[in-house]
Amino acid sequence: MVAEGELLWEPGEEVVARSGLTRYLEWLGRAGEDYESVWRWSVEDPAAFWTSIWDHFGVIGERGDGPVLSGAMPAARWFEGARLNYAENALRRDEGTAVIFVSEDGARQELTFAELREEVARVRAGLVRLGVRRGDRVAGYLPNIPQALIAFLATASLGAIWSAGSPDFGVPSVVDRFKQIEPKVLIAVDGYHYNGKSYDRSAAVNEIAAALPSLRATVWIPYLAAAGDGRAPQRAEPTSPHTLEVPHGEVIGWEGLRAESAPLEFERVPFDHPLWILYSSGTTGLPKPIVHGHGGIVLEHLKSLSFHQDLGEGEVFFWYTTTGWMMWNYLVGALLVGATAVLYDGAATHPSPAALWRIAASEGVTYFGTGAPYIMASLKAGIEPEGLERLRGVGSTGSPLPPEGFAWVAGALPGVPVGSFSGGTDVCTGFVGATTLHPIRAGIIPCRSLGAKVEAYDPAGKPVVGEVGELVITQPMPSMPVMFWNDPGGERYAESYFDVYPGVWRHGDWIKINEDGSCVIYGRSDSTLNRGGVRMGTSEFYRVVERFEEVADSLVIDTGQLGQEGRLLLYVTLAEGAELTPELERALCGALRQELSPRHVPNEIRVVPGIPRTLSGKKLEVPVRKILLGTPVEQAANPDAMANPEVLRHFRP
Repeated sequence: MVAEGELLWEPGEEVVARSGLTRYLEWLGRAGEDYESVWRWSVEDPAAFWTSIWDHFGVIGERGDGPVLSGAMPAARWFEGARLNYAENALRRDEGTAVIFVSEDGARQELTFAELREEVARVRAGLVRLGVRRGDRVAGYLPNIPQALIAFLATASLGAIWSAGSPDFGVPSVVDRFKQIEPKVLIAVDGYHYNGKSYDRSAAVNEIAAALPSLRATVWIPYLAAAGDGRAPQRAEPTSPHTLEVPHGEVIGWEGLRAESAPLEFERVPFDHPLWILYSSGTTGLPKPIVHGHGGIVLEHLKSLSFHQDLGEGEVFFWYTTTGWMMWNYLVGALLVGATAVLYDGAATHPSPAALWRIAASEGVTYFGTGAPYIMASLKAGIEPEGLERLRGVGSTGSPLPPEGFAWVAGALPGVPVGSFSGGTDVCTGFVGATTLHPIRAGIIPCRSLGAKVEAYDPAGKPVVGEVGELVITQPMPSMPVMFWNDPGGERYAESYFDVYPGVWRHGDWIKINEDGSCVIYGRSDSTLNRGGVRMGTSEFYRVVERFEEVADSLVIDTGQLGQEGRLLLYVTLAEGAELTPELERALCGALRQELSPRHVPNEIRVVPGIPRTLSGKKLEVPVRKILLGTPVEQAANPDAMANPEVLRHFRP
């Protein structure tokens, strides 16, 4: 067992010298200054800091003469009078490879920046023919394929608004999202591939389109038609779009949409003009439609990808994601810094648990990103990645990465730092993470991101250091939502983040910030284990339990309520061939007693066939707790927002 805080990697002189953050500090006139002092300046003088980001990266657009920052959260305004367009900044280059697409069924495609520009221009012209104008919504029911990126950029170039859902989402989940935003055009595939199987979604597309009376057109992409022959879907022979029987608007094929060549133009829009609409996980109630603006995303992703992933021209960036997770939006931000984005459609473990590492090797990936569960699964499977000579960094997000995950990367990929990042859909970035100037220590997130004033609050709402507290953000960030859709007065937005601490963003996680600015995330603050007055995040519990080879996954629930202590229940999914023997139970309880406290020994250990997770891989602790406290299963969580809804019934009290 590796100790939390154990040193695993330190940057050498060459790494520091070539770092994008080093170049920025030199340009800024702060070369050699320690990171914490630069971070402090970035949050104490946010107007100067974000102006420097605009200038350092040469953002295309007009700055205008309005104030850089005015007002306070939740109504802060940025760069009033500025005009720009995300797509214009993403497509500013002609040279180099922009996109590599690979699919688990063998399809592969590359697009240069020049070719991507041509495709975006064609689809843009097609959207114009369909009547799409500035402010209209275009929705994609698409896997992580080139058409999703092309359609998004074409939509953004018009000043229209993009929103996407993955085709593994169930129909009610998609309708719950898209019906709120009334899209004018729906772009959809006939199906998708996953884990060696093909899934026809034609009937689902019919249902979705029928539920969206705002549609003027549905665009049909024959993805399954290209399966098995190595062709990228864009080049497949078009399946007849008349297989769709939608009641609203016309139906055309993708080839028809992109049929006409046209010059590529960009509608420059105000800084806070809507770029895309993302959604909260939606495990209960309607998902919140979160709107981000062109300017905030351009500045935030330029900063974060350059300084915290250390990406630039010539780099190859991969993150395992679907179009329904904000990491897709972050991944395609690689274009802003001139890097190549690797799009992958398929399962992480098909045809073997090492599938993602093999993609990274074959495509020359320089920065590899995934969820913490995949790293831990790689550890348990004993994977030994090969052929990763170009790899310079590994990123982990989605849930806290335990120290053992850090140590596995350090051992399996010597000399490659692993950065654990935490943020969220709400800001479409990570606000704590790593840089190539920081050493990497097991279980520790090295720093707070530049421009992100992250603090830990105690129960009285006071900032604390060296103690676990509520994760809050006390200064505005440009990538905070410009609004929620259909929330003209901002009440729903304010209630979501500012109801506990007026004027301060409460994120809903436990965090400990150390004296040196590093930090540890302990999981959701609304699923805390509170035993005998000792509060603890669930990530510490999982670290102990999931170290056992017999345990494939786990979930811990504290049923206690205000003023009374409840039962502590541990659910485990066992590894193949393992059994929950009395010896294993004693070993688990003994480890929890010794490494956490006697208060954190579970009252009962139950075996379940799977741990409920969202489509982005997060454990559903709060819905399970509601079920145990009496909420009917069908009311506790939206099954269409889950990766494995069938397991929920195993958590009835």
